[in-house]
Amino acid sequence: MAPTMLDKAAVRRDKSKWPADIAAEFEHESKNPNPCVGSMLLSETERTRVWMIRLAPGERVGFHRHVLDYFWTSVSGGRGRQHVHDGTTIECSYQPGETQHETYAAGAFKVHDLENLGDREMVFMTVEFLNSANKPMPLPEGVRANVAA
Repeated sequence: MAPTMLDKAAVRRDKSKWPADIAAEFEHESKNPNPCVGSMLLSETERTRVWMIRLAPGERVGFHRHVLDYFWTSVSGGRGRQHVHDGTTIECSYQPGETQHETYAAGAFKVHDLENLGDREMVFMTVEFLNSANKPMPLPEGVRANVAA
């Protein structure tokens, strides 16, 4: 079995150690769930949504909520940090082509952010499956402006 992201990570489980701005943003997301699991929606069909995340060194994508089954692939590789809704802080390295699949039962979800800790751009592709145990959350206005179907 291939190692998972958590197998390779330095893990902490104490939100009180999160910087104040990160903790405040997390609290805001818990009241206003963010369904944008990438920084750019590239394509959407009746079955899938395809997202991209591009992060310059030191850049961060804020908290977002996963409710649909999905997979992500690291395009570039790199080193990142995530703060996860269970209080976990994860720091790990990603290899180009590394892929992880996640599934969520009805009512289950994950909220996290992602920060690029490396010295080069970090790129991820994420594909969500709209026919999952949970219904897709509505996307905010403007997200679909330049989306290919």
